[in-house]
Amino acid sequence: MVERLRILDALYIPTRYPDSLPDGAPSDHFGHLQSRDALSHARALVDAIAAQMA
Repeated sequence: MVERLRILDALYIPTRYPDSLPDGAPSDHFGHLQSRDALSHARALVDAIAAQMA
């Protein structure tokens, strides 16, 4: 889970604050595969947290 958090953490600033990127919009730097992987990591984390809360 820690590795999944690290991956999502690395995506937070450049996707939340586009001016943090050297040039272009986030869509110029991140593609479909990265988006799909990020969603997969986020779902796994939400499922793990929900299981712990149950």
